[in-house]
Amino acid sequence: MAEDNNQDNEKKSPIKLILMIVGGIVLLGAGLGIGILMSGGESSDPSTEISQIIEKKENPEASEKDTEAEVEEVAAECAEEEKDEEGNCPVGPKKIPKITPEEEIFATTYYEFPGNFTTNLKESKKFLQISLGVSTQYDEQVMANVDSHQLALRSEILTIMSTFSPADIAGREGKQKLADSLKEGINNTLVKVEGFGGVENVHFTSFVLQ
Repeated sequence: MAEDNNQDNEKKSPIKLILMIVGGIVLLGAGLGIGILMSGGESSDPSTEISQIIEKKENPEASEKDTEAEVEEVAAECAEEEKDEEGNCPVGPKKIPKITPEEEIFATTYYEFPGNFTTNLKESKKFLQISLGVSTQYDEQVMANVDSHQLALRSEILTIMSTFSPADIAGREGKQKLADSLKEGINNTLVKVEGFGGVENVHFTSFVLQ
């Protein structure tokens, strides 16, 4: 009977050993699987990491290209309105648009004196005949004052014209000097009678020198 028991124990021992080995393998496999899942599905190999570091040191250009590719990938995700004129996304802090008020635009009012202004020029037998208009961006009261004081203004305009010689009004610069003098004379007259000028420009609608 003792011999039978020993034979049974000898038969059971290899089976136990096999079961223990299989169980160990299963546990080891399960541990590796859990480790891979926790690390994102990629196993970390020290020798591989060392090789990558050495490769970056030996080939810095490749590393820069990889960095540029990452930047381009991130930049591609920006919104359409954030892109610059060339269609590229900004790298770094985003610009905050500054809201600026729209430029205020004033309406221009015109007034044309009826008829012509004709007078002899200084130290000459020639005479100058012009048609004249004025403009302002102030309110309509300025043009109402011009219309109300036409008589005084016409006298001032003719007086100023007679102080110019043909040489004085020659060319574009000469005409501009005459216009500036007329504007000053008109405003001075309006200030005397109304307390305010307001005429900003003088325009020649006709200009004849004979």
